[in-house]
Amino acid sequence: MFNLENRIAVVTGASSGLGRQLAHALAKQNANLVILARRHERLVELQQEIEAAYGVQVLPIKCDITKTEEIDQAAKTAEEHFGRIDILINCAGASKDKGVLDMTDEEWDFTVATDETSVFKVTRAFAKTMKKRNYGRIINIASMYGLVGNTKIPTIAYHASKGAVVNFTRAVAAELAPEGITCNCICPGYFETELTKAVLDTPDFQDFAQQMVPMRRYGKTGELDAVAVFLASEEASYVTGAIIPVDGGYTAI
Repeated sequence: MFNLENRIAVVTGASSGLGRQLAHALAKQNANLVILARRHERLVELQQEIEAAYGVQVLPIKCDITKTEEIDQAAKTAEEHFGRIDILINCAGASKDKGVLDMTDEEWDFTVATDETSVFKVTRAFAKTMKKRNYGRIINIASMYGLVGNTKIPTIAYHASKGAVVNFTRAVAAELAPEGITCNCICPGYFETELTKAVLDTPDFQDFAQQMVPMRRYGKTGELDAVAVFLASEEASYVTGAIIPVDGGYTAI
């Protein structure tokens, strides 16, 4: 089960963090990859790493997921190279963390463009390719912050954007189901990445996690992989519009 051999998977935000981890997860299940990010040198490093480890094909494409023309060109290049796209993981994102009283228009616009509008643009481009074959698996990486508020980090635009991705997922699932395309959403909790490790390892956060996360810890590398692989697989053919928290129980209380 869950073998992705001969599938072509696109992963945005693949140069670091969860995107990099999920690229490894799909390649480990034998999927060929199209990896997108702004830092092309990091993509080439990942390409070499994955091809050596798993023997799959990897196509790195430099792409700013806030720019429509770059997204559309990436979709065209990927289709020309592999002939089709089977799986899309929308993982790229960034945010400016401020509360509702302090956030500027520019900080709001940056976060919404990167975390919400980009998901629409990338999905639009690659779903058109999927529709040609009446097959596709779209997986949006939102956040548990798209489901609830929080008392630790003031980040209003991130909450709003990730909440939008959650319901965008439902709408796309309903619209594209007749085309043989599923669309599901993963809502990670606190996960260790190169960007978050410094914060997560502080005594203050450790104390917060003990109180607020039922499993009393943050997510480890690899603990998101199984959900993504399942949703990308043939076995998930009747699963669409699902919103799946992977958060150690944070949203259960």
